Amino acid sequence: MARLISRRAVAVTFGALVLTLAGGGIAAAQTTTAAKPAAQNGQPGDRAAAPAGQPQVTAAEAAAAKAALTEGVSPSFINGSTSFAVVSSTGVLLRSRDAVSATKYGPGQYQVIFNRSLTKAAFLATIGTTDHCCVPQAGEISVAPRLSTPNGVFVQTYDSAGVPADRPFHLAVFTP
Repeated sequence: MARLISRRAVAVTFGALVLTLAGGGIAAAQTTTAAKPAAQNGQPGDRAAAPAGQPQVTAAEAAAAKAALTEGVSPSFINGSTSFAVVSSTGVLLRSRDAVSATKYGPGQYQVIFNRSLTKAAFLATIGTTDHCCVPQAGEISVAPRLSTPNGVFVQTYDSAGVPADRPFHLAVFTP
């Protein structure tokens, strides 16, 4: 008996359907966030926000990021590498590999600049302690590429209720 549809075709069709439905759910969820107050959307109170909810990049910040990008790149970046940053709740860069600066913009809003391009990188962040003791306060964290800054990462931290809150964090950057 001949098979009309292969298992692979069924799996691909099912996967496409799932992704389509998941994408629609994300789009519907996104439209409801616009009704939240600015503080819950992560918008900074004293700086104009870009469309993605990040503070606008100033000319001085862009120049500093560009200078950090050209400071020198170690040979380990040729075949991929892992960089990291440990940042305090006040925005101080405490420990790092390849991170050159951290900036705090507002409640729970941080920027971390690295000495290399991160355009093809993956980011992983977690709320973490900055000392050698204790468990950190509970909270949530999100991470994204920094607008108009190819070597920057934007991090937002929240309390357990989803309200922007200052939290120390650990950030890992993986490049192919």
